[in-house]
Amino acid sequence: MKNLSVNELREAFLKFFAEKKHNRLESFSLVPENDDSLLLINAGMAPLKDYFMGVKKMPNNRATSSQKCIRTADIDLVGKTSRHGTFFEMLGNFSFGDYFKRDAIKWAYEFITEVIEMDTDKLWVSVYKDDDEAYNIWKDEVKFPEERIVRLGKEDNFWELEVGPCGPCSEIHIDRGEEYGCGKDDCKPGCDCDRFLEFWNLVFTQFNKTKDGEYIPLDHPNIDTGMGLERLALIVQGKENIFEIDVNDKIIKTIENLSHKKYGEDKKIDSSIRVITDHIKALMFLIADGVIPSNEARGYVLRRIMRRAIRHGRLIGIDGEFLTKVGETVIESYKNAYPVLERDKERIFKIIYAEEEKFQETIMAGLQKLNNLLANLKNGDILDGEEVFKLYDTYGFPIDLTREIADEKNINVDENAFKELMNKQKLRSKASRTSSGGFSNTGINIEFNSKSTEFLGYTELKSEGCVTELFVDEDRKNKVSEGEFILVADRTPFYGEGGGQVGDTGFIYGDNLKIKVIDTKKNADGIIYHICEIVEGTVEINDKLTFEVDRIRRHQIAKNHSSTHLLNKALKEVLGPHINQAGSLVDDKRLRFDFTHFEAIKKEDLEKIEELVNSYIDMNLPIETSQMDLKEANKIGAIGLFEDKYKDIVRVVKMGDVSMELCGGTHLSRTSEVGMFSIQKEEGIAAGVRRIEAITGREFYKNFKMLEKTIEDTAIELKTNQNDLSKRAKTVMIDLREKEKEIEKLRLSSTDSDIEKAISEAKDFDGGKLVTFKFDGLDMNTLRSLTDKIKDKIGDGVVVLASTNGKSIQFTAGVSKSFIKKGVKAGNIIREVAKLTGGGGGGRDDFASAGGKDISKLDDALKKVKDLI
Repeated sequence: MKNLSVNELREAFLKFFAEKKHNRLESFSLVPENDDSLLLINAGMAPLKDYFMGVKKMPNNRATSSQKCIRTADIDLVGKTSRHGTFFEMLGNFSFGDYFKRDAIKWAYEFITEVIEMDTDKLWVSVYKDDDEAYNIWKDEVKFPEERIVRLGKEDNFWELEVGPCGPCSEIHIDRGEEYGCGKDDCKPGCDCDRFLEFWNLVFTQFNKTKDGEYIPLDHPNIDTGMGLERLALIVQGKENIFEIDVNDKIIKTIENLSHKKYGEDKKIDSSIRVITDHIKALMFLIADGVIPSNEARGYVLRRIMRRAIRHGRLIGIDGEFLTKVGETVIESYKNAYPVLERDKERIFKIIYAEEEKFQETIMAGLQKLNNLLANLKNGDILDGEEVFKLYDTYGFPIDLTREIADEKNINVDENAFKELMNKQKLRSKASRTSSGGFSNTGINIEFNSKSTEFLGYTELKSEGCVTELFVDEDRKNKVSEGEFILVADRTPFYGEGGGQVGDTGFIYGDNLKIKVIDTKKNADGIIYHICEIVEGTVEINDKLTFEVDRIRRHQIAKNHSSTHLLNKALKEVLGPHINQAGSLVDDKRLRFDFTHFEAIKKEDLEKIEELVNSYIDMNLPIETSQMDLKEANKIGAIGLFEDKYKDIVRVVKMGDVSMELCGGTHLSRTSEVGMFSIQKEEGIAAGVRRIEAITGREFYKNFKMLEKTIEDTAIELKTNQNDLSKRAKTVMIDLREKEKEIEKLRLSSTDSDIEKAISEAKDFDGGKLVTFKFDGLDMNTLRSLTDKIKDKIGDGVVVLASTNGKSIQFTAGVSKSFIKKGVKAGNIIREVAKLTGGGGGGRDDFASAGGKDISKLDDALKKVKDLI
């Protein structure tokens, strides 16, 4: 048998089937494309569903791939066993109604015996018990020894779901030797022991299973095979488990160097090294495919994997950031097959470093608290769910990690109580988001009789409609003559708030009737309701009225909404494909766009984004809308966001060749109508989520005029013209700093006598001097300068100074190098001193500062310094 590396095995397999006229496919992204049934790709055939279903066609109707996969169902076992992992590659060859069992079996046998040169005497095969066709192909055509062909039942050799395509399968096994077996004379594939290792599964999809459990033969049966690349490497390299194969062995050696621990000498250390070895590959490939850490869906899977790896690094003594160092080895091992790892290295490592740095704070504080809790429990006890919730709520400590650490000590977690508290928090959060006052309350609870409302606002801003329902204080009315109320009509041009776009305002008219629309909303059933005020007259059920939207406001909203689509595109272009919309708000004044990203955006990148959006605007792109089936929209590449992606019929908004998104909002006719686009703010609003606020159109003009006025007024104040304003400002600032230095010198010289007094009162302490002194009315900068000055004069020692302004206290502490070596630290001293006066603070080992509140305790606090150190 050839001893081949992982990279050599992958290439040998793909080359073999490419020569059999299979389309050689690159591995698909771990993020499923247009498939909401999967969170992440977990099998080689998963990205090929459309080809198996006949939705898409491929030349020759044949394909082969080595597909990246992630499975996290057994993540808690990763590290504890030598075979569980989250990341793996699945080798496969596929037929979409082309060849069937004969070729699949013969080619599989040819590859493992002629290319890999496995020992045929160690091979066994299993077939489904009723599959005589597969049995006979193995026996009569392949000439495989009949005594090593095993018939097994549905549990082992039949692939199916509840309904849909299914069929029997044939598995290829290798005999690892009696030492792995159970000792029984009839031991063979199907036995629960580890002797016979299955490494290739050939699935013959030949039936369609109905709801009634009937198996109907398919007109064009398919072939779907799967062989774990790591498991194949284990066999050909003669290793005991997947962690010993070449690519993993290189990663393990890197971890050994970082931790100064040796793999194979201690079970606990081995477990942690295995976790890091597996997880580093999973997290790097996830990030390469656009996933970033977050608290939901794929982002949560990534965050959980990263945090497990970080914790296990700490367990084996690795301090500080280390994942990127291990990641370098992953890149080196996989860069030829997956060049994206090297190409996107900077982005991948930035995300890893940011998450690792953030979790360092979480894990240290949370771990200390958790360890204190667990120390008071014994084997088999239950960790209180309220404490688990506090860990999550206060420290951001994830329940998964709490469960894992508790499990290591054989302590259970009260997860039911934790979930109950989480649900209560969600309800409180939801309640706090609900605005109060009148019908603007988003929590309004009205049961409408109307089935739906016909929305005319895409093409009309003024139309006729018939009143179908009226409500005052959520009570149904036949007519309304004053105050605030809700009006529902059979049709309306008013847009109901949704998809991040605010509702329309305007007026509704009738004979001797004028109604002001102050907001428009829409419920889940598509009923549009107008929140109104009577200006004059009385409105009644069945009145036929004229509905007119505020045109100017609507046009401004459309400018901002169209701009969000252009901004989304620009963000992906400048920052990368991992950008995904995480929320938005569009009104007539501004646009707010939330998106997934791992760090603050650099100033130069913000400028590029703004410039790119304005270039799209200048291109005068046509904005076209169309309605189509969701599957059709997916085929043409429309980006699906939020509620739109769950509808059968969707509205696609296309802006030239730049942007194509599913969107129910209102838009312009051409991008040039936006005018100008200006980013006003960029900030982080949650872990892994950034926000951009921007203005367009009239707001841009108003902002421009305001800046123009500010520049004019500033130039007058600085007595210069606008062109020389920057130069004049620099001159003024230089003069100001010089004067501040002179003032500081005068202040320090005025305190010379106090400095001498402070030093004269110094106490001898442990081979040095201890100075504590109180000043009046000094600011922190001056106090800092005095601390340094006194520290220089006394040489070795500790200086603690305080200054009051009659209401509060400021403290500084300085420690010489010799005393730092003795364990005396300024940050520790100042923290405790400030605490005695009801304040707090901290700092470096050599210098620290703090604030205090209770002036009456100041003298006592300074007297305590000697005791504190």
